[in-house]
Amino acid sequence: MIIDSLLYAFAYLTGSLSSAIILCKLAGLPDPREQGSGNPGATNVLRFGGKKLATAVLLGDVLKGVIPVVLAVMLDVSITVIALVGLCAFLGHLYPIFFGFRGGKGVATALGVMFGFNWTIAILVIAIWILISLVFRLSSLAALCAAAAAPLISWLLHADNNITLSITVMSALLIARHHSNIRKLLAGTEPKIGKK
Repeated sequence: MIIDSLLYAFAYLTGSLSSAIILCKLAGLPDPREQGSGNPGATNVLRFGGKKLATAVLLGDVLKGVIPVVLAVMLDVSITVIALVGLCAFLGHLYPIFFGFRGGKGVATALGVMFGFNWTIAILVIAIWILISLVFRLSSLAALCAAAAAPLISWLLHADNNITLSITVMSALLIARHHSNIRKLLAGTEPKIGKK
């Protein structure tokens, strides 16, 4: 029980380390929550910080999803605990204690969690994101489609029910966090990838 609780705390605190905010500050750039779309994530950082910084943000957000889950697996805790650890890391990104609980939308961190759960699920989700983004040049639409497909992919691959439930909760929260993007998509005003 103590180990489980420590894992949950570690996952949440790790998730709360906002790669976008930290790296932008180190690069002498403004808080990404006050620039562009206002989202502290790689896509927004790409708009004003460039490709290298955005790539570093993406990698950081993925790793903070992967690391807690892999640690839980290495400690040989139950699959239920592993599923909850992944969810805690994701919630840390959405509601970071270190940054006033104003976090990002969770796409990269959710992907990192899924890599920790089952790399095949993550690869298939990435494939859907790439396909949609290449066809429509809309990062938010790609993220929404990938999030919607993730629970189904988990179920089709016969992942443990706890893992599928964790992915379903993350997907639902991720979609909810994209409410402003959904309105822009419907209005035809959502900026395309590579455009300001």
